[in-house]
Amino acid sequence: MFALVDANSFYCSAEQVFRPEWRDKAIIVLSNNDGCIVAANKAAIALGVKKFQPYFKARALCEQSGVIVCSSNYELYADLSHKMMQVIGRFAPEQHIYSIDETFLDFNHCVQTIPNLALHAQKIRRAVWKETRLPVCVGIGKTLTLAKVANHVAKKWPGFQGVCVLDDSSFIQQVFNQLSPIDVWGIGRKTNKKLLEQGINTIQKLREANLKRLPRSLFNVELQRTINELNGIPCKLWDGIRADKLQIFSTRSMGKRITDIEDLHQALAKHIAIAAAKARQQGSLCGTLLTFASSSPFDQTPASYKVIIHFCHATNDTSQLLNALSECIEQLFNASVRYYKVGVGLLNLSSAKHQQFDLFNAVHNPSLMNVVDGINQRYGTNSVFFAAQGIQESWAMRRELLTPQYTTQWPHIPKIGC
Repeated sequence: MFALVDANSFYCSAEQVFRPEWRDKAIIVLSNNDGCIVAANKAAIALGVKKFQPYFKARALCEQSGVIVCSSNYELYADLSHKMMQVIGRFAPEQHIYSIDETFLDFNHCVQTIPNLALHAQKIRRAVWKETRLPVCVGIGKTLTLAKVANHVAKKWPGFQGVCVLDDSSFIQQVFNQLSPIDVWGIGRKTNKKLLEQGINTIQKLREANLKRLPRSLFNVELQRTINELNGIPCKLWDGIRADKLQIFSTRSMGKRITDIEDLHQALAKHIAIAAAKARQQGSLCGTLLTFASSSPFDQTPASYKVIIHFCHATNDTSQLLNALSECIEQLFNASVRYYKVGVGLLNLSSAKHQQFDLFNAVHNPSLMNVVDGINQRYGTNSVFFAAQGIQESWAMRRELLTPQYTTQWPHIPKIGC
């Protein structure tokens, strides 16, 4: 049996942890530069707020309805996520963290020591709430896909108190007859549309479907695995549920327009450091570096520049990538352009496990990168960084509604009166 533990409206819930007076209020969280709504809790959605719409379109509604609006507090979210995952990890011998607010637990080697899975799931919820003040839902099933469906039921259906266990065949059939294929993990809109055209409008019909009788456009290995998982046959493993990215990008709109070459260099250097760290995290090497910078597409005369750099030897060393940036920065800069968006892309990725070393390519320094990543992981992002990234980030993203970073900044630690 597997469990999926998922935080409810994680960004919004994280904002409420140190503000108890907000816990019954409508809250939304905005994207970079306070552009659009990336998170909204149930209370905000009930008032008519829509996720992923530009904030300026919802501003009047939020002000009229008293919705609390916050800028994205990534430092707070990452720290609370780490604490939440540590608490959840105590309840099973194996854990796989899927995203910032989702984690899987594997009970297959200890299920006989857990007499009541539903009660065990309630203990998880209580422990997470007691120690982090974050509300979570728990779904349990024989496969990862069933656990995902169970979590959907636990979160969306009333009466389950945040816990759903799919271990009874009649109950599973009852649930599957009320859910659409789009509610299944891995079924996207296009696939769902094709399934509906074939009369497959419930998960139960999908589970009973014979792919060989469906059009070839629907017959694929991944859909067959999903059907097997819905029938209780494990086909997805930790290593397979999140494939390595084939390309890694880091881009951002500027809080303040960039008008000089030094600021442009620093902004691009920061994104190179972010992308390189992601590449090292998934064990990939970059064969091609894409750098680009542009003004706003809404400017009277939009301008955009990009440079592509190919490496003789694939790398994920930040210093090598920064050296490449230094050589091409002048090709990206135009003194008459007020830059609004910059970014980098790591392309032509390959596995570091199969790296072909070269006697004459001695610049790559994995030991240094391991130290940098280790320090930043332990003490917080950018505890150690390259000087090329700059110190005074005048171009940094706008976060005018940012709440305190209660757990990562000494001046922001909550004060409690006794």
